[in-house]
Amino acid sequence: MFPVYDVIVVGAGHAGCEAAHAAAKMGSKVLLCTMNMNTIAQMSCNPAMGGVAKGQIVREIDALGGMSGIISDKSMIQFRMLNRSKGPAMWSPRSQNDRMRFAEEWRLALEATQNLDFWQEMITGLVVKDKRVVGVRTGMGLDIEAKSVVLTNGTFLNGIIHIGEKKFGGGRTGEAAAKGITEQLVELGFEAGRMKTGTPPRVDGRSLDYTKMEVQHGDESPEKFSYSNETKPLEKQHTCWITYTNKEVHETLETGFDRSPMFNGRIQGLGPRYCPSIEDKINRFAERERHQIFVEPEGWNTVEIYVNGFSTSLPEDVQYKAIRKIAGFENAKMFRPGYAIEYDYFPPTQLKLTLETQLIENLYFAGQINGTTGYEEAACQGLIAGINAHNKVKEEEPFLLKRSDAYISVLIDDLINKGTEEPYRMFTSRAEFRLLLRQDNADLRLTELGHKIGLASDERLENMLDKKNATKQLIKELKERKLSPEVINEGLEKQQTATIKEKATIEKLIKRPQLGLDQLKGMDADFDAFLDSYDKEVLEQAEIQIKYDSYLEKEQAMVDKLNSMENFRIPESFDYLSIPALSAEAKQKLNKIRPETMGQASRISGVSPADMSILTVYLGR
Repeated sequence: MFPVYDVIVVGAGHAGCEAAHAAAKMGSKVLLCTMNMNTIAQMSCNPAMGGVAKGQIVREIDALGGMSGIISDKSMIQFRMLNRSKGPAMWSPRSQNDRMRFAEEWRLALEATQNLDFWQEMITGLVVKDKRVVGVRTGMGLDIEAKSVVLTNGTFLNGIIHIGEKKFGGGRTGEAAAKGITEQLVELGFEAGRMKTGTPPRVDGRSLDYTKMEVQHGDESPEKFSYSNETKPLEKQHTCWITYTNKEVHETLETGFDRSPMFNGRIQGLGPRYCPSIEDKINRFAERERHQIFVEPEGWNTVEIYVNGFSTSLPEDVQYKAIRKIAGFENAKMFRPGYAIEYDYFPPTQLKLTLETQLIENLYFAGQINGTTGYEEAACQGLIAGINAHNKVKEEEPFLLKRSDAYISVLIDDLINKGTEEPYRMFTSRAEFRLLLRQDNADLRLTELGHKIGLASDERLENMLDKKNATKQLIKELKERKLSPEVINEGLEKQQTATIKEKATIEKLIKRPQLGLDQLKGMDADFDAFLDSYDKEVLEQAEIQIKYDSYLEKEQAMVDKLNSMENFRIPESFDYLSIPALSAEAKQKLNKIRPETMGQASRISGVSPADMSILTVYLGR
């Protein structure tokens, strides 16, 4: 009935979709298994992509040849570049998306992908022989053969939904939990744990009074995620709104705390620290009189509203009473209540950097099964797992990125070397080289790598090279081109920066904090015409490279220094337990995680500089 597949992907969320698309596009015969073909690429929580550090990840996925950026662009209803008031390392693209169109665009993209088949059924187990995965077993008892398997089960593994004192099995509201896989993996020797996440109520937008809220518009000149020519920026944008909780809301919510599964111990799993429920916020930040609520439309043609900031698992009646005390929500009609969901995950220290498991060969984990939270974190893991599953089957080199290459590798490196006991979320602060890992240069960093493995198209590579060469040429001209005092001094005074006494190069001028190419525009007609001959992306790239030149050089020097350790590989069979001088903790951690390089070993929690010195001697470095 079935052929032998190169890669079987279990689960069709953000991780599963990227994994299946990548492996199939690279030439593997792929089967994507999902419990419901109608819920492929569901935005289970908020209808948005990107955000702080997450937007950088979407750009990186796109630069490598993944689909999340393109799908986000095609389903976008609003775009904002966050943190524009800060330095470029902090700029982060974020979109509001049409939930239904997002899922539809992903399904259409997958159906248009050659080498990709679908199967709708619950997968209840793996077929494993001699510590190697050779297929999957379905709920109806079918065994489907595969050379590799990628598990992307999201919140479905033994999922339990909590609303007040009620609890019932489910991986998402209205959908069954997945049974069998956790139990089998534990039998095979894997360590498992429990985590928790939550979602807010959805309400009827027709019942809200928007005059009592603050309007939140998108950017005046919206951008997009994808570097490809397949998508265009939005011409019109949907409005979002902001409102706030108040003392009455908090008091009403507190009446249900005795029935809260979070406070009475029914939920054992740890929730996301940086996206707490409203009851957790009130409890932890009792001194605050109000909390921000983002009122986000679910799409162009629906009245459903996502109440961002009001995630809760309190009883429905408490949710309903409390939400109606928020300004603008006095007559709110609820479509469905918020809920918490508890699910199984597997500590990611049990994986290799390729996301292949250490215990079972050719078995890969990606997404929330590894203890992460967020669509973007899941999608990038799916992409890397799909690429590496394909490479392993085709007997090609593993695809590995260094921490200095991408936020994607920061995330994977953190998970594998440090593990996580709470849902992991990406932040710019997690990346030590964040000035190099900006959202504006993801294509310059990664497109060649994506093209080399067969994911990024020839057109993508040409676009990137054109941008790179144009930026180089512009920087050269800005170093040579000069403006005279009589032309620009009046404009400099308006910008509240010192005037000049003799001609100055553009490069020297835009190194000033008060000045950029935009501020110099309008001072000299010839210079304006010169700037107009370059694309906006090239102008931005050149300005950033000039302005932050010395900082970028320092960061690159640090990268070069660390790469010597990063590139020194540790033999797979190296016996850490036989080195008496290593600390007991270092022996235990190194033996468990089995780092592939000295750089990776140095980042393992519990491995000291002294341990690294000893390891260096024993490895003959």
